[in-house]
Amino acid sequence: MSDIADKAAEQLEQLNIKDEQQNAPSSTGSEGQQSDSNSTSLYVGDLDPSVSEALLYDIFSPIGSVTSIRVCRDAITKTSLGYAYVNFADHEAGKVAIERLNYTPIKGRLCRIMWSQRDPALRKKGNGNIFIKNLNADIDNKALYDTFSVFGNILSSKIATDENGNSKGFGFVHFEEEAAAKEAIDALNGMLLNGQEIYVAPHLSRKERDSQLEKTRANFTNVYVKNVPLDTTEEEFKELFEKPGKTSSIVLEKGEDGKLKGFGFVNYENHEDALKAVEELNNTEFKGQELYVGRAQKKYERMQALKQQYEATRLEKMAKYQGVNLFIKNLDDSIDDEKLKEEFAPFGTITSTKVMRTENGKSKGFGFVCFSSPEEATKAITEKNQQIVAGKPLYVAIAQRKEVRRSQLAQQIQARSQMRYQQATAAAAAAAAGIPGQFMPPMFYGVMPPRGVPFNGPNPQQMNGVPPQQFRNGPMYGMPPQGAPQGGFPRNGNNANQFYQQKQRQALGEQLYKKISAKTSDEEAAGKITGMILDLPPQEVVSLLENDELFEQHFTEASAAYETFKKEQQQQQQESEAAPQA
Repeated sequence: MSDIADKAAEQLEQLNIKDEQQNAPSSTGSEGQQSDSNSTSLYVGDLDPSVSEALLYDIFSPIGSVTSIRVCRDAITKTSLGYAYVNFADHEAGKVAIERLNYTPIKGRLCRIMWSQRDPALRKKGNGNIFIKNLNADIDNKALYDTFSVFGNILSSKIATDENGNSKGFGFVHFEEEAAAKEAIDALNGMLLNGQEIYVAPHLSRKERDSQLEKTRANFTNVYVKNVPLDTTEEEFKELFEKPGKTSSIVLEKGEDGKLKGFGFVNYENHEDALKAVEELNNTEFKGQELYVGRAQKKYERMQALKQQYEATRLEKMAKYQGVNLFIKNLDDSIDDEKLKEEFAPFGTITSTKVMRTENGKSKGFGFVCFSSPEEATKAITEKNQQIVAGKPLYVAIAQRKEVRRSQLAQQIQARSQMRYQQATAAAAAAAAGIPGQFMPPMFYGVMPPRGVPFNGPNPQQMNGVPPQQFRNGPMYGMPPQGAPQGGFPRNGNNANQFYQQKQRQALGEQLYKKISAKTSDEEAAGKITGMILDLPPQEVVSLLENDELFEQHFTEASAAYETFKKEQQQQQQESEAAPQA
């Protein structure tokens, strides 16, 4: 850090200490807003993770007297959560900061500045909050803010984006006054913005939207018709659907070539006639085809229905293959589907076998075997796990879904972090009590087996301060085979053997860390990923150090688990920040 940055950091630290001593209003809580005349605290969001308090001080201090700055960080990893709070000595300085700095770039990202809000309940009331959809992809946060700011003081505005930062086509604007929100709705709803007609309406909570949807379902008037014969005329269609009752509009959808698409919509003047049309005309034959007639659904409803249908199919499939589908790893290149089936055929009826291959047809070294019953699968695990086939020891276990494995790995990281915290707390307490330094037993990490490999990590009973059930339910890809070793290094074994194992572990760990740190600049992540992979059996660690494809597979799985863990921690941190301060 430069001398200027050092000086700024030192000055900022003194300001923060002074601010705490004076019990000045520090900003806590979630992303919220309050612009009353007494507020001096600003929320600064959408920050690059590398933005520090010193940099923010350099940016905000020229505007007015800054009393404190705090970048919110993850409680465990200490990485930035992407937002901070800046406290000024007076309200006017904060107001000027919003006017000058809102949506200006900080380290390549446009920051978002709002008045901070201590009480999240005020923000959740939603007064003055509006929803805008059908936005052009070119509309960003600043353009949205500039468009709506003419109607009144804006507390916050934001475009919804996907994981790549691209606009989803909708956003939100929160006005200080509800009257300003109503004026913006009346003026802009249905207007063209960058060539697209936008929809502007009061923002409704999920509960309100669901309630409104239920009312629409119960009193629908719009009917959707499909499987319409392509030679149907509008007169024929109209004649058929006017029988149940009076209609306000009838539309047969057509393509650009003027030909029918095979579906249409009929809107009745009252709900009773629409319901009668569905009951009388659904599944009836019209010109040789069976019509489908039902309540017209919005896109959101259709997506929800498809999602539920997919989830039901997925759960059914999982239940069907639960306990019978095996994951087999460390296959020799000579093993194909037929040979894999021959190896496992003695244990029962096989319904399918598959060796996974690259686009070029080369074996990936793993595959799946599905039996007809769980008993047969269990027997195969017991007999075939660690058995040498084509010169390689097989790893056999129950197959699990990717999200299950990642969730278990995330639990593993959390348990390990908790254990480290407990050890550090105990050491600090001992030091405070004047107790001489005591021997702290070596800290074991959880296991990060490859896909389907049984949990062969340290014995849960040997974990220091961690409940055994955390590891029994913890990071394993499949059920451990019967008789498989469950312990790590034996406590009461030969001393020379223990020393050799520790030295071997240390040497492997150094090699692993070199490979992993070359793939990520995050030292924290590199250390945690190394810890997970290192708890595999030594012979397997050696194998993945020699096989780049195998190493890449392990690294990808462990990285995904670490990211899942970080997101969960960030969410917990944000929820904690959002809680009203006593």
